[in-house]
Amino acid sequence: MGFLDSILGRSRPKQADLDALFMVPSAAITLEASLGLRPTGQGAVCYRAAGGAAFAQAESDILSLLRDAPDAPGVTTSHDEFGYTWLVVDDDPDDVAGLCTDLHGVNTTLEAQGFGPGLLCSLVPFVDPAGRRVGLVYLYKQGTFYPFAPQPGGGRQRDTLLEINLRETLTGELPVEQETSRWLAIWGAPGL
Repeated sequence: MGFLDSILGRSRPKQADLDALFMVPSAAITLEASLGLRPTGQGAVCYRAAGGAAFAQAESDILSLLRDAPDAPGVTTSHDEFGYTWLVVDDDPDDVAGLCTDLHGVNTTLEAQGFGPGLLCSLVPFVDPAGRRVGLVYLYKQGTFYPFAPQPGGGRQRDTLLEINLRETLTGELPVEQETSRWLAIWGAPGL
């Protein structure tokens, strides 16, 4: 930030550190040991699709890259009620590192093609022995993670106590978003 920017009160937005996604496998070990949460094997990248041939080509390249790999995961896309696209990767639940590599590849490809501003978040869902699901969400524009724990039963209520517990558990493992107002409710997200 320059001198003039500081005088005028302008700041540069925090840059995404997509390599933070590679910290998720160690956080997964912590979540399993402390709370009994295991990865589901699914992960997703949420973005606002841009119009035009360039974006369609970038999305097609990503899908081809993932589907043509020797140990190709299942890959699908879906759209939510807010107009966002979810690119879902379905892989081996025991290979969290591979899943995070795939999610990283999706994010970096979109970013490299100039579509970084359309990236919203990446999601890695976890499940406990009773079947309850929670999500570990990476906010692209903040470069931080936060937990999302919908209440069981399909309603649109969050288990804020569990989310706070997850935040405290993960603080030493990941860059956790401390500002809870940025913890988006991602209702209907794949895997949750």
